[in-house]
Amino acid sequence: MTISHLPAPAGPADDAPPYEPWEGRSAVLAEAAAAGRRATVWIRSLPAPPSPTSTWAWLVGDLAGAIEDAMAALDPGDCDRVDEQGLAVDGAGGIGPVTQSMLAAVPCVVSDADWLTLDQQARLLAVASAVTGAGRVLAQDPGGAITHGLLARMCAVLDHAARPDGPAWTPVQ
Repeated sequence: MTISHLPAPAGPADDAPPYEPWEGRSAVLAEAAAAGRRATVWIRSLPAPPSPTSTWAWLVGDLAGAIEDAMAALDPGDCDRVDEQGLAVDGAGGIGPVTQSMLAAVPCVVSDADWLTLDQQARLLAVASAVTGAGRVLAQDPGGAITHGLLARMCAVLDHAARPDGPAWTPVQ
């Protein structure tokens, strides 16, 4: 039997090397915030139901604001890591737990939004997924998200989903 001795864990958090931002970080995060603002504008432009409902108020109010805030608060420093005790800590990419739960509720809420077209409902789901994905990609691989365009791709999906409404989508027959 071979016994391998592992190196001693690093000391306190202040022994860690200082965080150095990746080149292009500011521009990528600024574009993510802009994509979040565009998505918010689109959500708030969705048609209201014949009689206002709490679902509509939540979509154009709380959800739209949460999407804008989440994309503006993306943080590559909030990544998956190991704490001082050697335990794995899941990062969130800067997206808080309340916003995460709101994004997770979108599929259930969209089913109540029967006044929206199928296209608008699908695009709302894509927006929620892209915002969730932006946080996850930053949490799992902040360097790749910034330097290899992973976050930019999530923003492209967000922009595509939140484009101004065009003709209604119809399934191929």
